[in-house]
Amino acid sequence: MVALVKNLALGAGATASFTSTVDEPTAAANGQHLMMTGNWFAATSVNGGAAFTHVDPFTLFPASVGGFCCDQIVVYNPKNKIWIWLLQYSSTPAGNNIFRLAVSRDATFGTWYYWDFAPTSLNASWATMWFDYPDMAFTDNNLFVTTNAFVGNAWQRAFVFRFPLATLASGAALGYNWWSTTSNGSLRLCQGAGATMHIGSHNSLSQIKVIDWADASSGLTMADVNVRAWTAGPYSSSPAVGGVNWLGRADQRITGACLGKAQITFMWTAGADATHPFPYIRVVRINEANKALADEPDIWSKNGAWAYPAAAVNSEGQIGISAFYGGGAGHHPGHVVGVRTATAWNTALSATSSNDPGTPAWGDYLWCAPHSPTTAHWVASGYTINGGTARTNIVPRYIEFQA
Repeated sequence: MVALVKNLALGAGATASFTSTVDEPTAAANGQHLMMTGNWFAATSVNGGAAFTHVDPFTLFPASVGGFCCDQIVVYNPKNKIWIWLLQYSSTPAGNNIFRLAVSRDATFGTWYYWDFAPTSLNASWATMWFDYPDMAFTDNNLFVTTNAFVGNAWQRAFVFRFPLATLASGAALGYNWWSTTSNGSLRLCQGAGATMHIGSHNSLSQIKVIDWADASSGLTMADVNVRAWTAGPYSSSPAVGGVNWLGRADQRITGACLGKAQITFMWTAGADATHPFPYIRVVRINEANKALADEPDIWSKNGAWAYPAAAVNSEGQIGISAFYGGGAGHHPGHVVGVRTATAWNTALSATSSNDPGTPAWGDYLWCAPHSPTTAHWVASGYTINGGTARTNIVPRYIEFQA
């Protein structure tokens, strides 16, 4: 069984109607303090979600480069009692942009200080390069950020940044390490990492690259893990009850990753094939120590599509997920949370949409993390579209759930 402890819809007062069908929501919690981000809003609560207050990412911080753009992530780090908020900014006419790391101490929740990072901070020749599609997670001692980098619309490389959590908490001058690759993109970080961050990316449709960066090491190690072959398309929710393929934007990037019980888990959206009539969630579990493939407990249905998984492990080592389900015979996109038992996935619907979106676009990512301080619970983000087909009909949701 999966129990929804909190299932909260954020209305226009919390989002200022700055919502999108590609909403990309994230959520974090520490007791009565809650925060949610999405395209293009942020919201906080100081009373456990009884009320959310809109926080405007366009105006809260000083303007920089081309101004605030879109992608955001928020996490809470219990060890250092800090909130960390990543904001991606638009590029200048020359093509360069930044991501901003803002930090708030829980004792002064909502008061932020920040640092900015640009491609030119790493290499002066990268003046036309811009960051996009970030991920963020932490180990025992470090915060990790990944992002792709483009020149125009052409992918160039992917980056991993490592920031000391103690320095983020102190607000002192921030030294950091970084690494980049031109071989693998859309690097996904494991939620719940301990002394080593595990990072995943596809090598092919039958192999995953696992990159390890230990807190105690300046170097990275890599392993290639063969998995069961899968297809990267088609991504179709057809027959869609509203006539719109809300999976028209879906792709094969890894969107869920976590570590628990000495196993690394990676998840992504796979296309329909001979044995899966709809897109589904590929799940791969890998032994942390020797990188041997453990199992592949996919999530799929003969009646509809599963997509955009996020994953985290609670303090008991159980995997929790946040994902979308819909399409097929009469299902508008709905948000679902779930928990892996020893033999099966148990899931619960947080909300379903009354419509399909007006255009074939949805995604690109959701969020799932352990709750603080109730670490046996999870926090998840989701959204639906209700009362119409416009982006302003998007309703973000904050979810706390337990097994």
